[in-house]
Amino acid sequence: MTRGPTLPAHLPGRVAIPALPEQSRCTPPPALLDAFNSAPEAEARHTLLACFRSPSWAHRLTTHRPYPDVDALLAASDEAAYDLTWGDLTEALTAETLPPLPDDAYGAAHMALNAAQAAYESRFGHSFVICLHDLPPDEALDHVLAAIRSRLANDPEEERVVAAEELRRLARGRLLDILRGARL
Repeated sequence: MTRGPTLPAHLPGRVAIPALPEQSRCTPPPALLDAFNSAPEAEARHTLLACFRSPSWAHRLTTHRPYPDVDALLAASDEAAYDLTWGDLTEALTAETLPPLPDDAYGAAHMALNAAQAAYESRFGHSFVICLHDLPPDEALDHVLAAIRSRLANDPEEERVVAAEELRRLARGRLLDILRGARL
C-alpha cells in the first residue's frame, strides 16, 4: 500500500481544512428529482435524513418542494445547512460515524484511526466528520488521518465552522448519490 503525502502544515490562527477534489458534475436523471418532488412528505423527509441527520434541515427541504432542477435543490440544501443552529448541527454530528476503512487496511491503520478519533472527540466533544465524496478509496485512510491530526490544531469555535462545512458537503454528496439512483 502506498503512503500519501506527509501531514499538512498548520499555521497558527488559521483553520485547518484539508483540500478535497472537486465534486464530479454528473447530472442525475430528471426522473429521480421528479420522484423526490412528488414523494409523500414522510418518505421525502426519511430520504433527506439519510443524507443529513438534522430534522430541521430535512423539514425545510421537504416543505419547499418542488424543486425545478438539481441545482435548485442543492442550493436549498446549502442554504438550509448554513441556517442551522449549533444545536441542530450537534444533533446531526451525533449520528455521524467515520467512513469505513477499506477491507484491506492493516491493523495499525485501525489503531491509528481509533486513537485519532478518540483524541478529536475528547478535544471537541463530538464525532469527527469529513466528506470523502469522489476521493479514491485508496487515499481515504491517509486523508482522514491527516485531516483529524490537522484539525486537532483548531480551537473549538474554528472546528465548529469546519465540522458544519463538512456536514454540508456530506449532505450535498449524499443528495447527489440518491438522485443518481444510489442507495445509502
